Amino acid sequence: MAEIPLYFVDLQDDLDDFGFEDYGPDCDSMRITAFLDIPGQDNLTPLARLEKYAFSDNIFNRQIIARGLLDVFRDFSNNEEDFLTVMEIVVRLSEDAEPTVRTELMEQIPPIAIFLQENRPNFPLAFSEYLMPIVVRYLTDPNNQVRKSSQEVLLILLEQDLIFQNDIENKVCPILLDLSAPDSDDEYKAEAVNIICKMASMLSKSTVERLLLPRFCELCGDGKLFQVRKVCATNFGDVCNAVGQEATEKFLIPKFFELCSDSVWGMRKACAECFMAVSYTTSPEVRRTKLSPLFINLISDPCRWVRQAAFQSLGPFISTFANPSSAGLYIREDGTLSIRPPAQDITPTSDSTSSCVNITSSCSGNPEHIKPDPLTEGTSIETSNFLHVESSHIGEVEKRMACPASAEEELIKSCQNDNSCAIKDANDSQVNSCQGLNRACSGSSEDIFNNFLYWRTPLPDISQDLELLQTKTEQQEEGCCIPDTVCKNCVASSEIKKVLESLQEHMMNDPDVQAQVQVLSAALRAAQLDSMGDSETKNAEESHEEVSSSEPSSTTENQNTVSSISSQNELLVTRVIQSTDIIPQPLLDQYLSMTDPARAQTVDTDIAKHCAYSLPGVALTLGRQNWHCLKDTYETLASDVQWKVRRTLAFSIHELAVILGDQLTAADLVPIFNGFLKDLDEVRIGVLKHLYDFLKLLHADKRREYLYQLQEFVVTDNSRNWRFRYELAEQLILILELYNPSDVYDYLMHIALKLCADKVSEVRWISFKLVVAILQKFYSNNASALGLNFINELIIRFRHCPKWVGRQAFAFICQAVVREECIPVDQFVEHLLPSLLSLASDPVPNVRVLLAKALRQTLLEKAYFRNAGNPHLEVVEETVLALQSDRDQDVSFFATLEPKRNIMDTAALEKQN
Repeated sequence: MAEIPLYFVDLQDDLDDFGFEDYGPDCDSMRITAFLDIPGQDNLTPLARLEKYAFSDNIFNRQIIARGLLDVFRDFSNNEEDFLTVMEIVVRLSEDAEPTVRTELMEQIPPIAIFLQENRPNFPLAFSEYLMPIVVRYLTDPNNQVRKSSQEVLLILLEQDLIFQNDIENKVCPILLDLSAPDSDDEYKAEAVNIICKMASMLSKSTVERLLLPRFCELCGDGKLFQVRKVCATNFGDVCNAVGQEATEKFLIPKFFELCSDSVWGMRKACAECFMAVSYTTSPEVRRTKLSPLFINLISDPCRWVRQAAFQSLGPFISTFANPSSAGLYIREDGTLSIRPPAQDITPTSDSTSSCVNITSSCSGNPEHIKPDPLTEGTSIETSNFLHVESSHIGEVEKRMACPASAEEELIKSCQNDNSCAIKDANDSQVNSCQGLNRACSGSSEDIFNNFLYWRTPLPDISQDLELLQTKTEQQEEGCCIPDTVCKNCVASSEIKKVLESLQEHMMNDPDVQAQVQVLSAALRAAQLDSMGDSETKNAEESHEEVSSSEPSSTTENQNTVSSISSQNELLVTRVIQSTDIIPQPLLDQYLSMTDPARAQTVDTDIAKHCAYSLPGVALTLGRQNWHCLKDTYETLASDVQWKVRRTLAFSIHELAVILGDQLTAADLVPIFNGFLKDLDEVRIGVLKHLYDFLKLLHADKRREYLYQLQEFVVTDNSRNWRFRYELAEQLILILELYNPSDVYDYLMHIALKLCADKVSEVRWISFKLVVAILQKFYSNNASALGLNFINELIIRFRHCPKWVGRQAFAFICQAVVREECIPVDQFVEHLLPSLLSLASDPVPNVRVLLAKALRQTLLEKAYFRNAGNPHLEVVEETVLALQSDRDQDVSFFATLEPKRNIMDTAALEKQN
């Protein structure tokens, strides 16, 4: 029991005899209450001695007892009677008049609770009956430090699920409701609302909604203390997430509106910061019709700090409108974005389905009662630019164009000449078609000139084709015995081909005709897809046809922009409708304005960085078919004078490439990527860290163009920036799979050799792994000749290197080759083993140490060398025996060390040198 770090003032004479030293924080491994086992002159039992010191007149003694309660419980848990006595002592100790004692006791509650839970069969209700009342009582302790400790302990217990549900509802919640009552003390109220907000995410939905939600709503409107409202505003998103969509929209959204218009700017700023979290909990309708106008108010707030917070949250808020599944993407559990396998079906969400049914029914029944979207009503001139072309039959298959990337991208290319920001909704094909019907019925489209919609003469005469198209379609609809969607699909495919043939002779010199050919080609490919089993799409199409036949006047009104075309040749049965925005247009306008230099002066100097940070989320929301809305903004950010803006884009360009697909990536991202490669190291590191992720998205021919440029990463602005080269080696290990063995040999091998000779050991060690991966690449792809050439290069550069570090590197490479078995064993013993064994006579002990490790710890452990009949075993064992008698102690130690006793890491040994 000697050397226990305790010092009791009133027992100094007794304890000095046992060798106690002053208490110190560096002796945590010692049991604090060990003095209870020391037989002293008081002739007391350990339990009696505990009680004596727990209520000693000396404050320090009581503090030590409180601090060592966990040890006390462990010591006395074997006897139930003693355990209950200890509990009673703890309860009495909790009433200590000294705040520091109460604080020490409270800090021990969580570990004691865990101990009791692990031993619950013996003490099932001990925590609930004895300790939980202490935690609750301390929430109203007059001492501020004790209260803070109890609040922290309560949240820890809730987070670790150590409190019974019955105690939560009958002990914790009642005291919090009392403390947060209108007539409660201001300080207690502010603390209580903070606990309520934090514990909301730890309790069940029903508990929060039934017990805490009414009080939270009441506190949101507290007119006495703005601090209380500030806490509510700060944690509003967490509470919304805890109670779910229904309760959020019914009870919390009205309160959120009040907080967003609070007279204190700090409240509005807090609301702007949590806006995305609130939006995630609401339905798409509430998000669009209520939260979007509310956010526009915040982004136009007179207070600069509110505007600043709103602009920072703008991109994240826009991302809540996204539906990644419709773009063939999905979000993994770790939060990264990935391409959905083709075999997976993309099903519409329940919200989108219901909205489609509602719009369809209202459109086919009483179109005159359809009300325009209140958010877009005031911006009809702006949204009237959002046009897309839809044929009566092409439209049916165009709704399913979200699946084929090539079809989408051709349509995008054809629309990129349009200066207007024409958003096409690919988030849900059903919503797209139904919302288009809504606009067609309302007849609010305006005649806006668009060079994509107007044709130059001479125009081809395809009226006969159109008549045939319409006649065949009607016949199919009347008498077809196969599924309706299949009939329409076949007609669309065959007739689109005819239209394309008639356009071929006119497309040579006319870009507009070329654009139309691209659109029809995309529609043709979409028509050939096998995605015809969606009954909801069929219902939407039937409603579409019903509206077209029953409301010819409305349709005519929506054809203003193409009326001149139809009067000349009736080129296509085409309707130009105003597409419903994926996101509200005012939000998109505000986001695009974040690159305006004036914003940096009036809002935030880092506003461009926030714009760059959230751009992938906005791009995902809009979909690749609307990339042209963001292209200019992205290029502006990529050329921003602030390197931190470009750095932000560099770190996310690989994610954006996933969103846009290979064609748009090659056209729009590759030039920017190339610019980043020549930028500052702070920017280059962004593309370097995800170099493999970006290159794997490119076509093979485009990918080969970067082979030579990879060498440029070896050179940095600051030669001391060794982490840059380390990252390059890590990326090259991954990139090897993207290139054939010849390219690896001609380009990547030389980079690996250069990195293996780096001045920094960390870079060398990761580069040795790269060498092993290259050898494995050669031999696994039947390129043994290239592998042999590489081995000879390794021998020349490292085995015969004049510097001992190079020869040591050769020993490690050989050891790694054997460990990973990256080359056939016969190739190793023929080409590498002789050069490796020759290091036994190296004059530098560090080289011989690594040789000893390679032979003893790796080589002789392989089955090939354990075979007694192995012709190479004898020479290896002779070398090991020679190393065991080496004059250097370290060499002999590692040559003798058994494999399982490998106590020193090779890398650590090399780093010391």
